[in-house]
Amino acid sequence: MGVGLRTGISALALAAALLEGSAIAHEALPDIDIAAPIAAATPAAAARRAEAEKKEQPRIEAASETVYSGQAINAVPFSRPGEALEVVPGLSVTQHSGEGKANQYYLRGFQLDHGTDFSLTLDGMPINMRTHGHGQGYADANFLIPELLSSVVARKGPYYADKGDFSSAGAVDMQYIDKLDSGLIRATGGSFSYARLLGAKSFEVHGGNLLAAVESSVYDGPWTRPDEVRKINSVLRWSRGTQEDGVSITAMAYANRWYSSDQIPSRAVSSGVLPLWGNVDRTDGGDASRFSLSARWSQVEGPHSSRVEAFAIRSTLDLYNNFTYFLSNPDLGDQFRQFDRRTVLGVNAQHAYKYELAGLPIESRIGLQSRYDNIRVGLQDSYQRQPYDTLTNSHVAEGSVGLWADTTVRWTPWLRTTGGVRFDYFAASVGSLQGPLSGPLDDNGNPIWTGPWNTGSKSGTMGSPKFGLVLGPFEQTELFLNYGEGFHSTDARGTVTRLSPADGSALSPVPLLVKQRGAEVGVRTTRILEGLESQVAFWWLDSDSENMFEGDSGNTTFGRPSRRYGVELINHYAPTSWLRVEGNVSLSHARFRGYDWETAASYAELVAANAGAYGALIGNAPGNYLTDAPNIVAMGSVEVGEAIGLFAALRYRYFGERPLSEDGQIKSPATGTLNLRLGYRFDNGWSIQADAFNITNSRSDMITYGYGSLLPSDKLYGLCQAGAAPSKVCEVGVMGRHFKPMEPPAVRVTVSGPLPF
Repeated sequence: MGVGLRTGISALALAAALLEGSAIAHEALPDIDIAAPIAAATPAAAARRAEAEKKEQPRIEAASETVYSGQAINAVPFSRPGEALEVVPGLSVTQHSGEGKANQYYLRGFQLDHGTDFSLTLDGMPINMRTHGHGQGYADANFLIPELLSSVVARKGPYYADKGDFSSAGAVDMQYIDKLDSGLIRATGGSFSYARLLGAKSFEVHGGNLLAAVESSVYDGPWTRPDEVRKINSVLRWSRGTQEDGVSITAMAYANRWYSSDQIPSRAVSSGVLPLWGNVDRTDGGDASRFSLSARWSQVEGPHSSRVEAFAIRSTLDLYNNFTYFLSNPDLGDQFRQFDRRTVLGVNAQHAYKYELAGLPIESRIGLQSRYDNIRVGLQDSYQRQPYDTLTNSHVAEGSVGLWADTTVRWTPWLRTTGGVRFDYFAASVGSLQGPLSGPLDDNGNPIWTGPWNTGSKSGTMGSPKFGLVLGPFEQTELFLNYGEGFHSTDARGTVTRLSPADGSALSPVPLLVKQRGAEVGVRTTRILEGLESQVAFWWLDSDSENMFEGDSGNTTFGRPSRRYGVELINHYAPTSWLRVEGNVSLSHARFRGYDWETAASYAELVAANAGAYGALIGNAPGNYLTDAPNIVAMGSVEVGEAIGLFAALRYRYFGERPLSEDGQIKSPATGTLNLRLGYRFDNGWSIQADAFNITNSRSDMITYGYGSLLPSDKLYGLCQAGAAPSKVCEVGVMGRHFKPMEPPAVRVTVSGPLPF
């Protein structure tokens, strides 16, 4: 893969520096190459790489920071667009609910749901959506076209002044290419009715380059109810000049629809009630769309550099899910619809200035980030995709302004420090709409009027200091020390909610912004072995609250404080032009702080109700485990091959055991998968390759959860229907592991080459 991405290599250092927030890189130690090693795809690409290596490298501010080219990302096999991001050390990307829903992300001891505390941007546009129908920070990366990526910069921790909401665990900034040297056509077909067609071409228009790309794909999967994914995607970009000194205008359009093969209870599979590839509700699924228009202007003039990015995004989402089956509604089932309609407007602006003071080289930067979301969002109960009542239906207007500044001082050739500060202001207005014929009903059939009490406005401010130190007096080695404060926003609906949308019970509103603090110490070196770059980082992160909107119930949980710490080991090894090896391991320890009195009281009620006899007790005891938080994520890959001829890649991912309940009584199994690529590149630019996924036929879980549910085949179902089981037990259901199995071995064959016109 990677044909048609030749320009991405030459733009790597430049694009990465811009994503770092500066168009002017600092002077790195002369004998340290801190860029990720990149294997050349063509002789022309190799020449451009040599030219790029003569330039200054992007500024690296922390031991865990990594930079990758688009070619490096596409050099290993992955089965869906979001998995391309697993090039980031310690990041695991998976899916539990169809190929159009946002991925589940795991990083640094976080089960990040669909994007909470994990910031994703593309060409300066935010992918995370706040106050979203399915979850705070929802980041749907299914519209990505990996072949168009020129660079990916991954930064972790709250140490960067130019990073605000959702970025405390990590931030990944992606950049598309501006121009293709030659066109690209790719056709892929494979197992389980997978097919994909991509065409891309650059043209000279009005003194600039016009890049056009169109992608279409379909996929059924191995499931008894095929996913029937139907996706179309396109990009149109006009640009002139370079990333650091030029302009661009980009339009994107994406639409997708699918059925979902959601997680299923392990007890149903082991008893033979459900097949391994089965599902409970065959109508689960959804549809999504995203349209955007963005522009960039950048300029370098002497020691000054400026960059302005503006964007407008229109997105829609409809989701139909059923995770508890027949727990809440034994007759119609528990399917619900979540909808989200939004328009996002925003601008990012920054200016950098390099100067000297008392003979010391200094670079100062100042920036503005502003965003406004106009949202219509809600939650409804549904039966076979037919809504029959509305729990929430809200109009939300949410805006934010972030001001940031930092200054880097090079005290000596081997010592530099960076001090920064960030100030954010958020304001949201929530209008909760409710009609007499659409709202939920109580046990007596009376409407539950919660809307008027869940309407209002909220604002919040947050100041975040940052500090970094880089010490490099040693040969080919640098030491890093970082500290910073950050935050994440909460769902605006939770800040004004006083009555539960589900049952009308009293709730306490939560803050709009939650403080987080973190630190990191580490080392980067190329001293150990020729061609090897190694990084080690020890990190720590505290959050004042594990605060998350529960999109599956319509309530907001303001959780206890938490603490995470761990270590990352990252290695890039490129001893020759035909061999590249990567290996990394991330170890994490994640726990709540404090005692959960509310869970303890609920557990006592279950014990009094003899819930253990019904399978409703395990996993409900109070504890300090952060649920679904991975303790180990490991990745390894090997790439071999020259610009022309045979090439191959092998990629292994290990995802460790995780606690699925706060008491640690329910756990997930560990998961290991191995993917393989074999191919041949011809001297005319064409190539053919075969990607094989899960070649060891692992039967572990793609993703796992622990909670209570109810099926008609459960003994408890009949007891609850007959009123023979305690009501508290019937509210919990049968506790246990719910999982989506790893997809069986699959093969996809791709033919690619330059467009013939």
